[in-house]
Amino acid sequence: MERLTDNERDAALALLPSWSLRTDGTAISRTLAFADFSAAFGFMSRVALAAERHGHHPDWSNVYGRVDITLTTHEAGGLTQRDVALAKVIDGLT
Repeated sequence: MERLTDNERDAALALLPSWSLRTDGTAISRTLAFADFSAAFGFMSRVALAAERHGHHPDWSNVYGRVDITLTTHEAGGLTQRDVALAKVIDGLT
C-alpha cells in the first residue's frame, strides 16, 4: 500500500472535517465524546467490527465517555487510502 501524496492527503482531509492531521503528517486523529462509558464502549465495539471487515485497525484509547482514535498505516509509514476509508466508516458510525 502506497502512502498518500500531499495533494491526495489534503483532498481526503477536506472530506473528513472531524479529523486532524498529526503534526508529522503521518496520521489523522479524532476525539469523540459520549454520554458515558457504556456508550463509548458500544461505539468502539461497532468500530472494531468494521475494522475487522476492512482488515485495518485504529490506534485508540478510551477514558470513560471519551474515545481518541488515530489512523495510520504502519507498513507504509504514513497515511494511505486504507486510513481514509476507515475514517469514513467511523464517521458513519457516529
